Amino acid sequence: MNEKIEVDIKVPNQTRYLGLIGKIGEDIARTLKKYKGDREELAYHLNLVLTEAMANAIRHANEGDPEKEVHISITILDRILNIKVYDQGQGFDVNSLPAPNFRNLDEHGRGIYIIRTLMDRVTYQKHTHGHVLEMEKSLS
Repeated sequence: MNEKIEVDIKVPNQTRYLGLIGKIGEDIARTLKKYKGDREELAYHLNLVLTEAMANAIRHANEGDPEKEVHISITILDRILNIKVYDQGQGFDVNSLPAPNFRNLDEHGRGIYIIRTLMDRVTYQKHTHGHVLEMEKSLS
């Protein structure tokens, strides 16, 4: 029997919820009975990608607007982890972002680079009320 997990979360567009969302990712990783890899490493990676994706949605896509919200969907089915972070912003071309300048380690540009490094597939596209950053990782 395949393990199926679905988590759907909506939070206000505020950075104070970053830790909560990261912790949910960690807890999900630690509950995966069939995952043969390092669960603690996966927990750290999920915390990181969820925190980075949500921070980008809050600060950039939703432009810090407290009236907006961030919607996060986490699904695990058939050993595929799928995370979707929905924003209510104008969007951007995720493929046009250059690699970050590691000599000048400011905060800008690192999030998407980190997400792409840790996940197997990353897309960002328009949806009904904004855009969705979709991240997938094989748990095989």
